[in-house]
Amino acid sequence: MQVFKLAVIYFAIVFGAGFVLGFIRVLLVAPHVGTRMAELLEMPLMLIAIGLAARWVRQHADFPNSWSLLSLGLIALGLLLLAEIAVGVGLRGLSPTESLINPDPVSGTIYYIMLGVFALMPWLLTRVRL
Repeated sequence: MQVFKLAVIYFAIVFGAGFVLGFIRVLLVAPHVGTRMAELLEMPLMLIAIGLAARWVRQHADFPNSWSLLSLGLIALGLLLLAEIAVGVGLRGLSPTESLINPDPVSGTIYYIMLGVFALMPWLLTRVRL
């Protein structure tokens, strides 16, 4: 139960940061530099948010093994994908499939890599001294 609760917290922190940054990206940055560049500029900020959220989760619980951390990341990833679909369908009028597909070959590829980083970051931080 602790793993699920922390996965929800990890997801909520990162999703909240992404929601705020996405709002800024769409309304303030993209009109000036284009969608691709705005998405690419957002990625390092999201990486920082992911790292800080994963670090916070790691510091606030004892995990018995690496599987707990991998489970936490995968649960959080599932929640993130569900939230992406909900926002895409509810706020942007997209289909569930369209909500998860980024047609840009550059920013889309990096987005999918970032999803993997998000899922693995709590575990990856076990390799780094906090």
